[in-house]
Amino acid sequence: MVSAERFSDTSSDPPVHGFLHRPESPCGDGLVLTHGAGGNAQSALLQAMSEAFAESGFIVLRCDLPFRQLRHFGPPRPGEAVRDRQGLKSAVAAIRKLAQVRMLVGGQSYGGRQASMLVAEEKLTDGLVLLSYPLHPPGHPEKLRIEHLPKLQVPTLFVHGTRDPFGAIEEIESARKLIPAKTFLLPVEGAGHDLGFKGKAKREDLPELVSEKFQEFFG
Repeated sequence: MVSAERFSDTSSDPPVHGFLHRPESPCGDGLVLTHGAGGNAQSALLQAMSEAFAESGFIVLRCDLPFRQLRHFGPPRPGEAVRDRQGLKSAVAAIRKLAQVRMLVGGQSYGGRQASMLVAEEKLTDGLVLLSYPLHPPGHPEKLRIEHLPKLQVPTLFVHGTRDPFGAIEEIESARKLIPAKTFLLPVEGAGHDLGFKGKAKREDLPELVSEKFQEFFG
C-alpha cells in the first residue's frame, strides 16, 4: 500500500488541498482525482483508486473541490461549478510540477463531470477518468448532461455501475459516441452510483481492475 501525505498549495486561487500518493517506482505520469457532490477527498472509493494508480507508478492527488473546502457537508450551490473547475485547474498545475510525462484528471460523479467540462474548455490534460459519470438526474433521462462531450479531444475512460440511476449502461454507451477521441467503458456488474463503495463497504477487486483496464486503454 502506498501511503498518502497531506498536500496544500495556497499560492493559487482557489487553493489546492488534498492528499498526495507518491509511488515507490514513479512512471512519470500524474493523476488528479476528486469527489462527488456529497463526498470529499477522503471517500473510500477515491482512496482505493488513488492507491491502485500509485501502485502502478502514478503520482496521484485526490483533492477537495473549492465548495468542499468552504463547507464540510452538503452539495455544491448553484453558481459554484465555475470555481470548482478553476480549483481542478489549479490542482492539475500543481501536480504537473511533479509529473513530467502524461497528466490525467477525473473524479466521481460531480467531480468527474466538472473535470470533463474543464478539459472540454481547455485541453489541460492527456486523458480523463470518469467514475460514475452523472449523465442525468435520477428519474429524468431527458435532462442529459452531454453538451460538452463533443468538445472532448482526449482519451476518456468511463467506469460505471450497471445499476446506476444517474445513467444506464446503454445511455453511457450512446453518450460516449459523442466524444471524438477514443473512449472505453468498464461496466461494474451490480454496482450503483457508489461503485460498490458505500460506508465501510469496499469492492476490493475494482481499483486494481480499473488500473489494469486503464493501462490497456491508454497504453
